[in-house]
Amino acid sequence: MARAVAPAIVRAADALTRWTSRVLGVEATAGREQITEAELRELVAVNTALDPEERHIISKALSRSAATLREVMVPRTEVWFLTVSMTVAEAIAEAREAGHTRMPIADGSHDDVVGFVHLRDLLWDERPDRSVRELSREIKRLPASKPVLAALSEMRRERHTIAVVVDEYGGTAGIVTLEDLIEELVGEIHDEYDDTPAAHAPGGPAPDEVDGMLNLADFAERTGITLPAGPYETVGGFLMSALGRLPAAGDSATLEAYRLTVLALDGRRVARVRLTPVDLTPVDPAPADPILADPIPVDPTPLSDPA
Repeated sequence: MARAVAPAIVRAADALTRWTSRVLGVEATAGREQITEAELRELVAVNTALDPEERHIISKALSRSAATLREVMVPRTEVWFLTVSMTVAEAIAEAREAGHTRMPIADGSHDDVVGFVHLRDLLWDERPDRSVRELSREIKRLPASKPVLAALSEMRRERHTIAVVVDEYGGTAGIVTLEDLIEELVGEIHDEYDDTPAAHAPGGPAPDEVDGMLNLADFAERTGITLPAGPYETVGGFLMSALGRLPAAGDSATLEAYRLTVLALDGRRVARVRLTPVDLTPVDPAPADPILADPIPVDPTPLSDPA
């Protein structure tokens, strides 16, 4: 890992280093509660008490600690925003259709996010005609260039579960949740409502279907297929870029030995994508028929009547 990653790990020690130190049985010394990346890697390498899963989690966290929020956020084009003019009843309908528990609230432009609302607050409210803005909670803002580990540490410390990712112009680049950041470091977290994804064994077949919101790194890890870099962060974004328009169900794009087909949409975003192997074996042209290969010569001399 590049030397520049070490400061991010040190700054975010409460998010990873202290936990890792506890797992490894290392006590922080007085006046020095942080350890360097090199020391942490060495501890992981020599510690025999770690099981393979713990070792994998720590190694992945270290390898992804340099990633920025721009790489892991949900892009604004794929975020489902509520508006300040909505009533509680309208917001509940939107939240149910979107399938999210936390949704940002925008005032006119998506660059003006005034807060977010939790589905629980909407369902508990007994006034369906009440403005959703009255239930709005504060939403944190983080720069798109902020490292994932540093953002995780800051959000945990300040008890935020969702944040607006802001671009260099001060506009909304996307949204990120605490769960997104944790999953980026230690792998996907599945609850009883999530579909269990099929694991991809190296050299084995890719899964038949994936979530359209899967980011490029996780897609490559799960399928073994590396999507080209571009102005997108997710599989759905790749399809939109490849098609040059908003995808519709049934649209497809071919990459390497697979065809990616849009199975379902969630609003305007791609919800499910099917991967179908494509046979790239070149087809030899059929051999020429020896009878039909060359035309039969014809004597141009006109026939004459017999004398």
